[in-house]
Amino acid sequence: MIINADLHIHSHYSAATSPRMDLPTLATEASKKGIPLLGTGDCLHPRWLQSIRELEERDGIFYFKPKDEGTTHATNTNFVLTVEVEDTRRVHHLLIVPSISKAEELYESFRAYSRDIDSDGRPSLRLSGAEIAERARDAEALIGPCHVFTPWTALYAYHNSLKECYGDMAGYVSFVELGLSADSSYADRIGELRDLTFLTNSDAHSPYPIRLAREFNRFQVEDVSFDELKAAIKRERGRKPVLNVGFPPQEGKYNESACIRCYTHYSLNEAITRRWRCGCGGLIKKGVRDRVNELADCDGAHPKHRPPYLHLIPLAEVIGLAVHKSPGSKAVQKLWEALLAEFGSEVTVLIDASMDSIKGAHFDSNSDDRIRVLEAIRAFRESKIRILPGGGGKYGVIELKTGASEEAQERVQETMVEYEPGREQLSLLDF
Repeated sequence: MIINADLHIHSHYSAATSPRMDLPTLATEASKKGIPLLGTGDCLHPRWLQSIRELEERDGIFYFKPKDEGTTHATNTNFVLTVEVEDTRRVHHLLIVPSISKAEELYESFRAYSRDIDSDGRPSLRLSGAEIAERARDAEALIGPCHVFTPWTALYAYHNSLKECYGDMAGYVSFVELGLSADSSYADRIGELRDLTFLTNSDAHSPYPIRLAREFNRFQVEDVSFDELKAAIKRERGRKPVLNVGFPPQEGKYNESACIRCYTHYSLNEAITRRWRCGCGGLIKKGVRDRVNELADCDGAHPKHRPPYLHLIPLAEVIGLAVHKSPGSKAVQKLWEALLAEFGSEVTVLIDASMDSIKGAHFDSNSDDRIRVLEAIRAFRESKIRILPGGGGKYGVIELKTGASEEAQERVQETMVEYEPGREQLSLLDF
């Protein structure tokens, strides 16, 4: 069987998260997105773990059953225990945990080294990456670095190799989370990562459609259980990832080196010459693209086990681009809900449904909007998009078409990345 999974999110017990990051809301929204397996996030937090205990558990998977039987969207959502922790170097690590008892074991192991483990769902630990990995191994949990290239809290922000971070435990690491500003074509240029599974997760802090499952993974498994998920991540017994879905890396907030105050972009040489200070006085933050170029030691050809990477953005953003409105506007929300009512989930609309079926859908009475949305979905499937890269903490800008002046278009052409014609992405129906 094939399942879609977003394995890195946060509950409302983490800092800077929506109060709506509760189990009922997450279950409902994940089902709308088409994600039957969701990481719980924050599974070391005592109160969050208590809420998880109330769910039905089978083989390390927790099943949400709505109290209101009429709530159809929430019935297909399953959870697996996950948590993000921060080490002494500010590197973030994702742990995927097999059971409540193992989560309790990790809590006891970490408690003496954390001041905030009872107050923050993403605790800071006075432990090295190697020490955290040792405890993960003892608890039979999977571990890997989160958003591995981003410049603030990532492994490659503070280390030049997995060995530097994890020491003798580097061999226990079984996956790498790429983050919004990188994809497989970036990470496969680094030799030490080529044997590892790449995960694409949302790191969602709110349950809204443009955040939850904005990146996700598709796995081939025999059933939904912790052991099957573990086997898929470790690529054992025929279980494996078959697709990574995520942002075009240029849309990520830290793709290029840029000032964190005014967002002026700089080449790596310019930033070094300026000693990482912008003309406005702000700090220039090294971008993921430049960091990958520093670390790259191979040509980037993908190993045979690497699944395709599909570049997508959330459906609400696609609709917003099509009708020139904010993704949170009522007009976009109406179209989003109409499409889900007809096709069942966001993943189906964006990826699984044929273009002919979408073209024939009567999801809105405004024919002009229908045509625009259809063409926007087609543009993403065929990679006919242009991106003004992000940097310095500001997302990149995606354009489907440009109606700007010739001078503006020339400027955009100089700075944007345009995917090569003829290299159309595959639909999920193709594998």
